[in-house]
Amino acid sequence: MNIDEKLQPILAAVLSRNAGEPEFHQAVREVLESLGRVVAKHPDYADDALIERICEPERQIIFRVPWVDDRGRVQINRGFRVQFNSALGPYKGGIRFHPSVNLGIIKFLGFEQTFKNALTGMPIGGGKGGSDFNPRGRSDGEIMRFCQSFMTELHRHVGEHTDVPAGDIGVGGREVGYMFGQYKRLTNRYEAGVLTGKGLTYGGSQARREATGYGAVYFVESMLATRKQKIDGRRAAVSGSGNVAIYTIEKLQQLGARIVACSDSNGYIYDERGIDLGLLKEVKEVRRARISDYAELKGGPVRYIEGGSIWDVPCEIAMPSATQNELTGKDAMTLVKNGVVAVGEGANMPCTPEAVRAFQAAGVLYAPGKAANAGGVATSALEMQQNASRDSWTFEQTEARLAAIMRGIHDRCAQTAESYGAPGDYVLGANIAGFVRVAESMRALGVI
Repeated sequence: MNIDEKLQPILAAVLSRNAGEPEFHQAVREVLESLGRVVAKHPDYADDALIERICEPERQIIFRVPWVDDRGRVQINRGFRVQFNSALGPYKGGIRFHPSVNLGIIKFLGFEQTFKNALTGMPIGGGKGGSDFNPRGRSDGEIMRFCQSFMTELHRHVGEHTDVPAGDIGVGGREVGYMFGQYKRLTNRYEAGVLTGKGLTYGGSQARREATGYGAVYFVESMLATRKQKIDGRRAAVSGSGNVAIYTIEKLQQLGARIVACSDSNGYIYDERGIDLGLLKEVKEVRRARISDYAELKGGPVRYIEGGSIWDVPCEIAMPSATQNELTGKDAMTLVKNGVVAVGEGANMPCTPEAVRAFQAAGVLYAPGKAANAGGVATSALEMQQNASRDSWTFEQTEARLAAIMRGIHDRCAQTAESYGAPGDYVLGANIAGFVRVAESMRALGVI
């Protein structure tokens, strides 16, 4: 898809101003490709540098994170928080601990988060944070000391009415707990709404752990329903084996699918009988081990393939749930050849532009991450709501709200795409629906 000539100078400025940040460039380009139809229909959106302002973060914070390892040696990492857009509410977005984290990655994630949060219909802005710290192989004590040092700086910039972080890759309930404890210690306040993804004993929400994976499946279920199809009986592959992947697998199984493959950064497992979810949770959530351990413990016909691509496994439903740009154009062509009918992004931007084009050209139902994986942040907003009212909802109540939100996001994307002459194009629908909500709010607030 080409970028409208009125928008080309905006992309050129983004590329120039943000040199060496290819993921951010990719995310901006994808949104701008969708906005030509909007500018043609509503030329006023090109006025007052509105689109340029949406592409520029409100605030970018980079800081040093010193901490002491178990051998008594001082280690140094770099911390980030990009507060991208607060037109709809306080900044909201996760914290990622991974060696690949840099400013460009965090900006891409914050930009995506802005539109994702807008699609939920909830009053939350977009932000993202993280560090190049690698939690793999670190003891609980080392992770605690790192989280405490990270929050010692970050606490100056967050708050329940300012910026509300959550977890992401490398940051689960343990890390959120350590950060919340340090925030409470530093501020002398029990401000439960400052972080989401908390434990149930201290202000967390039921169904938050499951929400991103469950929500992605609900979105795929809604897409299939537009063609009078169901998940039941389908063969599926889910990349990754962290929180999002595990609960994507769980909900797919509940709806009758057979998941035959999942992965980690070293390789993937292929289990024709269907993944044993209980064993997978034992390996990943309890032992914090590698996916190869699943194959060793399960035995039998389970195969572990080191390296390679999980997308070589034939499936009807593909759920990329690991990391950005993990599914290439070549992978997409393989999936199409093997009969894939629906792709739902559990991760942020896991499909390359070439892969997206291949799916759309083949008529495959394709759900972009900013829509399909919005269930996590939507349930985080529900957690904030419970914290604000000093309330706690049941799992059933929260999951029912999640399901309704995800079906609402699906319908919003589908209806927007149709109204702009591109029925079935969920990429265009998600980008335009998210953009319009943010843009209208920014215009109402003046030049900000």
